[in-house]
Amino acid sequence: MRSYNRHSFGVAVFLLFCIQLLTISSAQANPRYAAIVIDVESGDVLHSANADATRYPASLTKVMTLYMLFEALENGSMHLSQPMTVSSHAASMPASKLWLTAGSTISVEDAIKALVVRSANDVAVVVAEALGGSESGFARMMTQRAHELGMPDTVFRNASGLPDNGQITTARDMATLSIRVMQDFPQYYHYFSTQSFTYRGTTHTSHNRLLRNYAGADGLKTGFIRASGFNVATSAMRNDRRIVSVVMGGFTAASRDTHMADLLDRGFARLSMLQRGDWIAQADVLGDSMELPESPPASDLQLAAAPEAAGQPVGDERRLSFQSEMGVEMGSADDPIRALIAQAETPQSSGGNWAVQVGAFNDPDQARHLATRAADQLANLMRDLRVSVAESEGERRVFRARLIDLQENDAHSACNSLRAQGMDCMVVAHY
Repeated sequence: MRSYNRHSFGVAVFLLFCIQLLTISSAQANPRYAAIVIDVESGDVLHSANADATRYPASLTKVMTLYMLFEALENGSMHLSQPMTVSSHAASMPASKLWLTAGSTISVEDAIKALVVRSANDVAVVVAEALGGSESGFARMMTQRAHELGMPDTVFRNASGLPDNGQITTARDMATLSIRVMQDFPQYYHYFSTQSFTYRGTTHTSHNRLLRNYAGADGLKTGFIRASGFNVATSAMRNDRRIVSVVMGGFTAASRDTHMADLLDRGFARLSMLQRGDWIAQADVLGDSMELPESPPASDLQLAAAPEAAGQPVGDERRLSFQSEMGVEMGSADDPIRALIAQAETPQSSGGNWAVQVGAFNDPDQARHLATRAADQLANLMRDLRVSVAESEGERRVFRARLIDLQENDAHSACNSLRAQGMDCMVVAHY
């Protein structure tokens, strides 16, 4: 995290706290969102938002599948080179998968890498059947073991995290699992930092971009199904202290990752203050929740800031091109504290030829609603924002929701702030 002097940082934290009190009622919370940040050494909860609310784990389930596999390696009932047979049930699993064929085999070590990197649903079933005889039997074993580990609100119905209304957990339980897997199996934890692996001539790359983009992150796992939104469990080290954080319910992988990076940054900042005994450490520098806009109905959504976002590719993660288009920087670059300081130090400009687009819809009222919500979320950073709902040219009527008449720097600052709050956006020229 970028350094501040002690006085300035304390003032900034206090100002952020005041802003949160003023704005929390103006935004509508994402009903799928939950988060928790824990200092592993002390067990202190540095931040909690809906941490005990029921959520769908998606592919975070595979951390439990791996925990069970690590136990089998530890007790000698399995070994890393041992082949496991692929059943027709396993081979029939939907993507993400390794495309294993029925009757073939995969080694335990390759299975571990496939679960971490590829989040392969077919491999999850192979492991389940090898350890539990059947996937349903293994799911019961997973649930029982989870409760023994201190995860009372978790129920598993499958080994992969594929949709099942009965497969539930909480952010707190997922954080507990993340801590236990690294503490109970330090000899295997390094697999969670694997970013790519090659299997039968094909190289697979991890969905977990935090491992590449956040300094100090060294594991764990991402997950996505439509019902859960974008989930991630992350562990990171800084100054010999480890933090584990879980974020659930992100609208996109990009906004989820940015929010996770901010939570980790602020978690390490608060941990540092607690170690120094600063009085300001008693304030919640992380805030109570990440407020996110409601997701518009899929039938109405044409562009969620960029055309690629309208698609729904199958798999554990959707790759949205606007992440690279906007030049996402992880962590405190999107920190509202820094934005507030910048606003105080720099005169605000207006009347520019740039805009922030937050979506495009068939319904102009829906477009205006989202643009107005975006303006409200920026009200404490930018004054007198102009909302525009303009019909695009073409055979099909599409209404663009934009905040207009901005200077280019202000447009990028506004979009970064919106993204930090979970709203997708892109900066565009507007004449």
